[in-house]
Amino acid sequence: MADYAKLPAGATLAVTPFKAHVDEEKLRHFRKLLELSPIAPAVFENTHAGDRYGLRREWLETAKAVWLDDFDWREHEDGINSYPNFKTAVGDAAGNTIDVHFLALFSRRPDAVPVALLHGWPGSACDFLDMLDLVRRRFPPEDLPYHVVVPSLPGYAYSSGPPAHVDYGVDMAAGAMHNLMVGLGFASGYLVHGGDLGSFVARIMALQYPECRGMHVSMMGVPPLDENPPRTDDEKQALRKALEFLDTAHGFALQQGQRPATVGLALSASPLALLGCWPVLLTSQRLQEGGGGGTRPTGTDDVGGQVSKLTALQLPYVAKPCGYSLFAREIFPVPETWARLSCNLVSFSEHPRGGHFAAMEQPGALLADVEEYIRKAWPRPD
Repeated sequence: MADYAKLPAGATLAVTPFKAHVDEEKLRHFRKLLELSPIAPAVFENTHAGDRYGLRREWLETAKAVWLDDFDWREHEDGINSYPNFKTAVGDAAGNTIDVHFLALFSRRPDAVPVALLHGWPGSACDFLDMLDLVRRRFPPEDLPYHVVVPSLPGYAYSSGPPAHVDYGVDMAAGAMHNLMVGLGFASGYLVHGGDLGSFVARIMALQYPECRGMHVSMMGVPPLDENPPRTDDEKQALRKALEFLDTAHGFALQQGQRPATVGLALSASPLALLGCWPVLLTSQRLQEGGGGGTRPTGTDDVGGQVSKLTALQLPYVAKPCGYSLFAREIFPVPETWARLSCNLVSFSEHPRGGHFAAMEQPGALLADVEEYIRKAWPRPD
């Protein structure tokens, strides 16, 4: 197998190889918990209401059976370990030390462009395995045009969590990801892609660190909507979908934001409970197919206070070169016109298929978009 594991010459971090492995005893314990986990009784909301009230009981029954009878963790482990895996200790923006796990495909080319791919919630570096596979099939290390670094964010997968006494923030995680890239030898510059939570981390990196030369995202911020009310059909449709989501399907986000300790303790007691929580975001996407419900404002003068609900997505403008992939089933499909008011957009693509988890849903399309962005944001000398 080709060797993508050779660190760049300028790396200063103490990086060690890593191999994913779960003890057999833990797997047996996990399976027993799954076997013993009951599924709640059938009621109207989980049997005859479609996705209106969340997860369908039938889906969870099927998923449990597949998990018990068809899924092979060892096979999945082998897939993870087929790529170079590493661990290293880095400081974050507040001085906390995080043991970061990352996958990487390092190039042998002296002009290779460093790019970090950042996942969201719930996810890990494994979200990008299909994209890494596409890259590996196309390029041996000698010809690879990029150094591809795929970390698990602090507290995710094989990366360590922040100290228990710290109220951790996205800005701290952004510092850890930046220090990882610089410590791997990319102090002269790098690019970053992010989806979901990773898009927020990527934006902070682009805003705060000169070495980060730009960002590509699959989840875009918006300009201040009080100053930029929807005018085009695309903008009105985007706002309708966003408000529909806020009205009918973002209860999980409020719960996790306001009572994360309760949610975390409860879900950790059962793998089936955790599984039942994860599809909620996918369910909420399906709720929005076909647009809004007709009860939300559609004009430019009657939006009023509704936009105040969207302040979490009204993010600072990024002047560095940025790219954006818009997938049809994104929770808030920010149109190109609004994206251009949120950042210096040099690369944009719109896709009829795929949604919030684009790296897993449409890896080929997302990889092509990231490559197009790299060509525009990091032009090579003639």
